[in-house]
Amino acid sequence: MHARVLLNVLLGVLLSMVASALPVTPTATASDTITVGSKRFTESYILGEIAAQRIQAEAPGARAVHRQGLGNTAILFAALKSGAIDVYPDYTGTLAFELLGLKQVPPLAELNTLLEVHGLAAGVPLGFGNSYALAMSQRRAAELAIHSMGDLQRQSALRYGLSQEFLHRKDGWPALSATYTLSAQPIGLDHGLAYDAIKGGTVDVIDVYTTDAKLARHGLRLLIDDRKFFPPYEAVLVYRKDLPLRHPAAFRALQTLEHRIGGEAMIHMNAAAELDGQSFANVAANFLAQAAGKAGEASTAAPAAKPGWLALLFAADFWRLTAEHCLLVFGALALSTGLGVPLGVWAARSSRAHPWIVGVVGVLQTIPALALLAFLIAAMGSIGMAPAVGALFLYGLLPIVRSTETGLAGIARGMLQAGSALGLRPGAVLRLIEVPLALPSVLAGIKTSAVINVGTATIAAFVGAGGYGERIVAGLAVNDHRMMLAGAVPAALLALLIQWIFERVERRFLSYGLHAR
Repeated sequence: MHARVLLNVLLGVLLSMVASALPVTPTATASDTITVGSKRFTESYILGEIAAQRIQAEAPGARAVHRQGLGNTAILFAALKSGAIDVYPDYTGTLAFELLGLKQVPPLAELNTLLEVHGLAAGVPLGFGNSYALAMSQRRAAELAIHSMGDLQRQSALRYGLSQEFLHRKDGWPALSATYTLSAQPIGLDHGLAYDAIKGGTVDVIDVYTTDAKLARHGLRLLIDDRKFFPPYEAVLVYRKDLPLRHPAAFRALQTLEHRIGGEAMIHMNAAAELDGQSFANVAANFLAQAAGKAGEASTAAPAAKPGWLALLFAADFWRLTAEHCLLVFGALALSTGLGVPLGVWAARSSRAHPWIVGVVGVLQTIPALALLAFLIAAMGSIGMAPAVGALFLYGLLPIVRSTETGLAGIARGMLQAGSALGLRPGAVLRLIEVPLALPSVLAGIKTSAVINVGTATIAAFVGAGGYGERIVAGLAVNDHRMMLAGAVPAALLALLIQWIFERVERRFLSYGLHAR
């Protein structure tokens, strides 16, 4: 078979298997459920929770689901276009620069004209703006006499720690460094960790949001934007254009939030989550209760104290997250095994197919997780379990294919000749001789894939599929090390448990001679 045809067939098999084996979540047009999305930073979590709770309370017959922490802007946009979510909070500057490729922020009406091409709309201005800014510690800025971003030009030795999204978005570092002629080479740093980094002196300059709760707590100086680089980033809700027609009651509930959230209120809510340790759901419930004049309800909603770490580990969501994580790991493992073993056999039997099969599954594992998830969301028209399992399935192929091919290639030629001499057909030789002899190697590859999947499955939180990654991502958003450990520790223990189970299976089901070999 021609190499190019072989490659196309292999890719087709991979994608068709994912699409056919994984259920696609129905789009919003087929359900009364309103799915609210949010990005993976504190403010977006809170706004998404406010929107979901308002729909649930004010729209009879509608059920609101909050898919929180869905990665970056590209993933949210793909999910919204595909119908996997119905609405999410964003900012006019992000819509103009990052999604529409504009050079300035137009009026909301003009933004909607451009979004209409994608079947989307933006509306319900929430009442506050949250722009990007650069910040330094007061002590360091005073030491170097830095008051504005223009002053950074004469300090070439400063260390910059910038969030990955800001590093790569069109209205972020590339344009900012050109505007202010900055030659620094910044490092990528998760937004939730940036404050600890600047406090510890690891970096000198970080990107912040003007409604960040930690600005005053950490004694940071916002640098003056003397060239007016950052445009206004007014908070709005972005939604599918047909949402008001499909769910008029839900949309009316969202409209009641218009101009109801001021900048000070948003800073206070961010502080409640990041500094006081309240859950996003409680912060949102408190705000809505206060907005409705129920201050008493709001005050009782806040927790009196942080729970102990064991209580946090075995919180009410523990078994749900465990079930979701196991479904992700073993669902993807079943698919990877079902395709990886036959591909390994094919690679071992065909010298022409071998480099293409091994090359393709190797390249699949090098694709960045978020890029692969964004592609699968668009291809499947779904968020949640389906694209997450699809990504894990593709990442899990390489160890299984390689171990199967290696195990078969290591069988002595005399063993195969003996089978043929006994009159066995090629299929019988494979089933009765080759597979049993290669089984230890095959199982080793499957075990490796399973253990890798346990850790990689934490990316599922970026597309709302749950699992232990949900705690890790939420902990990163508020820089809560206890929350991150509450997700990382059970994931590590699950990996050890899976390794132990596979070792027991090898001892139990492989003959003594094969196991010794």
